[in-house]
Amino acid sequence: MSGRIIITVLLGIILGVPFALTLGRGGDAAPADAERIIVITPHVPQIRAEFGRAFSEWHLREHGTPAVVDWRTPGGTSEIRKQLEAMFSSSIKNQVERGLFDPDQPDDTILPPGAIEYDLFFGGGSFDHGQTARPMSIAARTPDGRDVVVRIRQSAPAGFTQDELDDLFGHNSIGPQQLYDPEQRWIGTALSSFGIVFNREVLARLGLPEPTSFASLTDPRLIGWVALADPRQSGSVTTTFDSILGNEGWERGWRILRGMCGTTRYFTNSSTKPPIDVSMGEAAAGLAIDFYGRGQAQVIADTGGGDRVGYTDPAGSVYVDADPVSLLNGAPNPELAKRFIRFTLTEEAQALWQFRASHTDNPVGPSGQPMGPRDHELRRMPVRRMMYERHMDYFIDQVDPFEIVSDVQNPGWRAGVQVMMGAFGVDLADECRNAYAAIDRARRSAAFTAREVAELEALFYAFPETRIEALTALPGFADLSAEARSFIAEREWRWTSEIRAWSRRTSAPVAGPAEAEVLALAESDHRLPFTQDTFDTIRNEWRQPGREARLRIEYTKFFRENYRTIIRAVRDR
Repeated sequence: MSGRIIITVLLGIILGVPFALTLGRGGDAAPADAERIIVITPHVPQIRAEFGRAFSEWHLREHGTPAVVDWRTPGGTSEIRKQLEAMFSSSIKNQVERGLFDPDQPDDTILPPGAIEYDLFFGGGSFDHGQTARPMSIAARTPDGRDVVVRIRQSAPAGFTQDELDDLFGHNSIGPQQLYDPEQRWIGTALSSFGIVFNREVLARLGLPEPTSFASLTDPRLIGWVALADPRQSGSVTTTFDSILGNEGWERGWRILRGMCGTTRYFTNSSTKPPIDVSMGEAAAGLAIDFYGRGQAQVIADTGGGDRVGYTDPAGSVYVDADPVSLLNGAPNPELAKRFIRFTLTEEAQALWQFRASHTDNPVGPSGQPMGPRDHELRRMPVRRMMYERHMDYFIDQVDPFEIVSDVQNPGWRAGVQVMMGAFGVDLADECRNAYAAIDRARRSAAFTAREVAELEALFYAFPETRIEALTALPGFADLSAEARSFIAEREWRWTSEIRAWSRRTSAPVAGPAEAEVLALAESDHRLPFTQDTFDTIRNEWRQPGREARLRIEYTKFFRENYRTIIRAVRDR
């Protein structure tokens, strides 16, 4: 038992339990006259310690003045984005109300230094950094009482020339993904893949081989043994599920996701929990970011646990994403922030990701000392190709992401993963698992014919229809008369619910043909199945204020009834 406790403590450390280092100032005592950048990040303490220290040393050597990093860690990437949006919204509103900001400026306007609190957003996936690069809309009021909507971008260009980017990155791609934003509003610093962490001892007890694909996690023998993160809480696992849909296709992809929900032990709001539980034997397998999975395997081996924990990138379906840094628009110290970005792409900074800590055989860097981390092995994949060409022999993990990456573009069905998987899997975890187990019993029972099993499976994998209220998506909208369209436009109606509400409020008889057309359209019951072809329309329906919450209730009811029907059918036979 004591060995398990020790392993738990060590795993907690590697995944980010704060330790006694002065991480807020780069790891060492900072001179009073040191320049400072404020970096908001989801990165674990080990990354902050190594990059903070190394940047301070690099800046003193290259620029002759001391500089430190002040790290801010409010939570995961989703929490960071919310905080940045709130910060920008508050700042712009305040400036507009005081007459200090012209609301008619273009959305790529560069804010003055100090307009916001942070200099850099460091870490997370390209999707989240891409969202900060897009214009956000902020409602504000001018000093003369005029209501306006300001469009502004949260990130700013990093300031490289194209020749510099070409020299650093070469072709701007890894599989279908980019290594940096062409407008330089985010720059990749490392790479992350998403695969399976597994426990060999538990799999052996269950009579299962090591997983080789995501479909391996749907094996009924794994029911109650698969650890997953909630896609509504973890951006990285949402990306993984989206990539499964992209690589496997709509039909097979959704069957894999539903089957994985059927074998779950739990859903967690932390993507770091599954690797820990797999390491402890509390789960047989789970999804993990590569460096978490490999890190767990290394800790177990280093503490005498042998090779019982493994990690695999499923062949042919590996999604690799850039882990970027973004210069924030209105940063207090934009020039120092740009230097930090440049530092992350140097050979010595890239060596921090994969070299062994304090290893005397590591290649010597510009400082005259062996490159690599001092205290913590980070086990991330560098973003620059030259690191694999020159230094692969010194890597802890002999993996070249440019060779293993899938060439299939993620389909962009993230919203579907979060809404539908939340309803059929996360919110109904027990019933989904029980229904999946019931179907497995039916398959193995002589009491059920192949046709009856197929009917049970059809119920399990079915999706509900969605009532469409967005006016322009209704089939009858194109057939409305010009008068009816004008009637809608005058009231700025977009949804059938708005028309029905108007009808209830007025309680007036239909005054003319145009109103009759509009009311008939609003009262129509148009429902769409959830398919690849209808996804965009249904996603737009979710975007109607309050609509997604109501539909989630309908979806959950649909899935619950199907699961209970399956369970009763097998139980009563």
